[in-house]
Amino acid sequence: MSIVKEFREFIARGNVVDLAVGVIIGAAFNGIVKSLVDGVIMPPIGLVTGGLDFSKLQWVLKPEDPVTEAVELVAIQYGAFINTVIQFLIVAVVVFLLVKLVNHIRRADAAEPAPEAPAAPTPEERLLTEIRDLLAKPATVTAAPKAAAAPVAKPKTKPKA
Repeated sequence: MSIVKEFREFIARGNVVDLAVGVIIGAAFNGIVKSLVDGVIMPPIGLVTGGLDFSKLQWVLKPEDPVTEAVELVAIQYGAFINTVIQFLIVAVVVFLLVKLVNHIRRADAAEPAPEAPAAPTPEERLLTEIRDLLAKPATVTAAPKAAAAPVAKPKTKPKA
Protein backbone atom coordinates (compact mmCIF):
# COMPACT_ATOMS: atom_id res chain seq x y z
CA MET A 1 0.00 0.00 0.00
CA SER A 2 1.45 3.34 -0.96
CA ILE A 3 2.03 6.17 1.46
CA VAL A 4 -0.39 8.41 -0.43
CA LYS A 5 -3.17 5.83 -0.22
CA GLU A 6 -2.59 5.26 3.50
CA PHE A 7 -2.58 9.00 4.12
CA ARG A 8 -5.83 9.39 2.16
CA GLU A 9 -7.49 6.67 4.28
CA PHE A 10 -6.17 8.30 7.46
CA ILE A 11 -7.57 11.70 6.49
CA ALA A 12 -10.91 10.20 5.43
CA ARG A 13 -11.55 8.76 8.89
CA GLY A 14 -14.25 10.55 10.83
CA ASN A 15 -12.06 11.25 13.86
CA VAL A 16 -9.50 13.25 11.90
CA VAL A 17 -12.15 15.31 10.15
CA ASP A 18 -13.94 15.97 13.45
CA LEU A 19 -10.67 17.03 15.04
CA ALA A 20 -9.91 19.39 12.17
CA VAL A 21 -13.34 20.99 12.46
CA GLY A 22 -12.83 21.36 16.22
CA VAL A 23 -9.46 23.05 15.77
CA ILE A 24 -10.85 25.49 13.20
CA ILE A 25 -13.84 26.37 15.38
CA GLY A 26 -11.52 26.69 18.39
CA ALA A 27 -9.30 29.14 16.53
CA ALA A 28 -12.31 31.24 15.56
CA PHE A 29 -13.61 31.07 19.14
CA ASN A 30 -10.20 32.26 20.37
CA GLY A 31 -10.61 35.44 18.31
CA ILE A 32 -14.04 36.04 19.84
CA VAL A 33 -12.72 35.55 23.37
CA LYS A 34 -9.71 37.82 22.74
CA SER A 35 -12.04 40.54 21.51
CA LEU A 36 -14.29 40.03 24.55
CA VAL A 37 -11.37 40.28 26.98
CA ASP A 38 -9.61 43.20 25.30
CA GLY A 39 -12.69 45.25 24.44
CA VAL A 40 -15.29 44.39 27.08
CA ILE A 41 -13.79 42.90 30.24
CA MET A 42 -10.45 44.66 30.63
CA PRO A 43 -11.62 48.30 30.18
CA PRO A 44 -13.92 48.19 33.26
CA ILE A 45 -11.18 46.43 35.23
CA GLY A 46 -8.77 49.14 34.11
CA LEU A 47 -11.29 51.79 35.18
CA VAL A 48 -11.62 50.22 38.64
CA THR A 49 -7.83 50.03 38.97
CA GLY A 50 -7.39 53.70 38.07
CA GLY A 51 -7.00 53.52 34.29
CA LEU A 52 -4.47 50.71 34.39
CA ASP A 53 -4.08 48.94 31.03
CA PHE A 54 -2.96 45.39 31.75
CA SER A 55 -1.65 44.82 28.24
CA LYS A 56 1.01 47.50 28.77
CA LEU A 57 2.27 46.24 32.14
CA GLN A 58 5.88 45.08 31.97
CA TRP A 59 9.13 44.78 33.92
CA VAL A 60 11.88 46.43 32.01
CA LEU A 61 15.11 44.48 32.27
CA LYS A 62 17.09 46.58 29.83
CA PRO A 63 15.69 49.91 28.67
CA GLU A 64 15.75 50.98 25.08
CA ASP A 65 18.47 53.47 24.18
CA PRO A 66 16.75 56.36 22.38
CA VAL A 67 20.02 57.64 20.92
CA THR A 68 21.18 54.43 19.29
CA GLU A 69 18.70 52.04 17.79
CA ALA A 70 21.04 49.11 18.32
CA VAL A 71 19.81 48.42 21.86
CA GLU A 72 16.25 47.13 21.98
CA LEU A 73 13.93 47.10 24.94
CA VAL A 74 14.13 43.88 26.95
CA ALA A 75 11.11 43.45 29.21
CA ILE A 76 8.90 40.83 30.82
CA GLN A 77 5.38 41.67 29.70
CA TYR A 78 3.31 40.26 32.53
CA GLY A 79 0.28 42.38 31.56
CA ALA A 80 -0.12 40.43 28.33
CA PHE A 81 0.17 37.26 30.41
CA ILE A 82 -2.65 38.47 32.69
CA ASN A 83 -4.85 39.09 29.63
CA THR A 84 -4.03 35.61 28.30
CA VAL A 85 -4.88 34.00 31.66
CA ILE A 86 -8.24 35.81 31.68
CA GLN A 87 -8.89 34.62 28.11
CA PHE A 88 -8.06 31.06 29.14
CA LEU A 89 -10.38 31.22 32.14
CA ILE A 90 -13.24 32.46 29.95
CA VAL A 91 -12.67 29.66 27.42
CA ALA A 92 -12.46 27.10 30.24
CA VAL A 93 -15.75 28.30 31.77
CA VAL A 94 -17.52 28.24 28.40
CA VAL A 95 -16.24 24.73 27.61
CA PHE A 96 -17.23 23.56 31.11
CA LEU A 97 -20.75 24.91 30.66
CA LEU A 98 -21.07 23.29 27.22
CA VAL A 99 -19.92 19.90 28.55
CA LYS A 100 -22.26 20.24 31.51
CA LEU A 101 -25.17 21.00 29.14
CA VAL A 102 -24.37 18.00 26.92
CA ASN A 103 -24.09 15.70 29.96
CA HIS A 104 -27.42 17.00 31.29
CA ILE A 105 -29.11 16.29 27.95
CA ARG A 106 -27.59 12.79 27.81
CA ARG A 107 -28.72 12.03 31.37
CA ALA A 108 -32.23 13.25 30.58
CA ASP A 109 -32.39 10.97 27.53
CA ALA A 110 -31.06 8.00 29.51
CA ALA A 111 -33.43 8.64 32.43
CA GLU A 112 -36.55 8.28 30.31
CA PRO A 113 -37.88 4.83 31.17
CA ALA A 114 -38.71 2.57 28.30
CA PRO A 115 -42.42 1.91 28.03
CA GLU A 116 -43.27 -1.23 29.93
CA ALA A 117 -44.79 -4.11 28.07
CA PRO A 118 -48.24 -4.99 29.33
CA ALA A 119 -48.30 -7.83 31.81
CA ALA A 120 -49.19 -11.25 30.46
CA PRO A 121 -52.84 -12.11 31.08
CA THR A 122 -53.61 -14.47 33.91
CA PRO A 123 -55.18 -17.86 33.13
CA GLU A 124 -58.55 -16.51 34.29
CA GLU A 125 -58.27 -13.55 31.91
CA ARG A 126 -57.36 -15.87 29.01
CA LEU A 127 -60.37 -18.06 29.78
CA LEU A 128 -62.69 -15.06 29.99
CA THR A 129 -61.28 -13.77 26.69
CA GLU A 130 -62.00 -17.10 25.02
CA ILE A 131 -65.55 -17.08 26.40
CA ARG A 132 -66.08 -13.52 25.17
CA ASP A 133 -64.77 -14.42 21.72
CA LEU A 134 -67.04 -17.47 21.55
CA LEU A 135 -70.06 -15.40 22.57
CA ALA A 136 -69.21 -12.75 20.00
CA LYS A 137 -69.29 -15.25 17.14
CA PRO A 138 -72.59 -15.34 15.30
CA ALA A 139 -74.62 -18.24 16.56
CA THR A 140 -75.22 -20.84 13.88
CA VAL A 141 -77.98 -23.21 14.79
CA THR A 142 -77.47 -26.58 13.26
CA ALA A 143 -79.76 -29.43 13.96
CA ALA A 144 -77.92 -32.21 15.59
CA PRO A 145 -78.50 -35.52 13.85
CA LYS A 146 -81.04 -37.59 15.69
CA ALA A 147 -79.52 -40.65 17.06
CA ALA A 148 -81.47 -43.83 17.06
CA ALA A 149 -83.10 -44.21 20.37
CA ALA A 150 -81.70 -47.00 22.37
CA PRO A 151 -84.28 -49.50 23.52
CA VAL A 152 -85.26 -48.94 27.05
CA ALA A 153 -84.80 -52.01 29.13
CA LYS A 154 -87.74 -53.00 31.21
CA PRO A 155 -87.05 -53.49 34.81
CA LYS A 156 -87.14 -57.08 35.82
CA THR A 157 -89.81 -57.89 38.24
CA LYS A 158 -89.99 -60.90 40.41
CA PRO A 159 -93.02 -63.03 40.04
CA LYS A 160 -95.33 -62.82 42.94
CA ALA A 161 -96.00 -65.95 44.64
